[in-house]
Amino acid sequence: MILEEQQLSADTKNILGLHLPTDPRWVNLAAMNLEEILTDHAYCEQKAALTCISLIQRYSDRTKLVFDLSPIVTEEWGHFRLVLNELKKRGLNLGRQRKDLYVNQLLTFQRNGGREEDRLLDQLLTMALVEARSCERFKRLSEGLDDAYMRNFYRRFMESEAGHYTLFIELAETYMPKDIVRARWQEWLHFESGIMQSLEVRGDRIH
Repeated sequence: MILEEQQLSADTKNILGLHLPTDPRWVNLAAMNLEEILTDHAYCEQKAALTCISLIQRYSDRTKLVFDLSPIVTEEWGHFRLVLNELKKRGLNLGRQRKDLYVNQLLTFQRNGGREEDRLLDQLLTMALVEARSCERFKRLSEGLDDAYMRNFYRRFMESEAGHYTLFIELAETYMPKDIVRARWQEWLHFESGIMQSLEVRGDRIH
């Protein structure tokens, strides 16, 4: 078990860049709260699509950004529909959206004033972190749930979203020098690990 956790920790840092893996207790709590997890997951996919739309609207003059994010909008909305159908299949309603404490804390690290390039960089790196953490959580669910159907369900999400976080970093490097992007990314990773340490381990949220 210790070796398995060490491997997950190493995979988290090497593949996704995250400094801190998810607390292993989370997947056990999530297994007992699948209704809440599915509801929160649906809203996460919806918000990801809407955020990409917002970036396209705000930076419509950035051709690569517009063309690269357009298919992500379609994909994320497709994921929203998949989770919605899973809820329907189980006789469940979508329910109300909950506050995402994780994302709200990430937003406090964004630079809202100053140069447009700095604001764009932080918005793209915020999305990169959200996608990386979501992928890591999907991996946990795909490996830790007892229900084989739900393990496969989340494995598909993990595989589909595995490359999203790198897309946002690559977009940032299109518009800003790579050394600046990488240095700021390390600051974001450090900040995010602090958030993960401070948040209560809950089984009713994806983040």
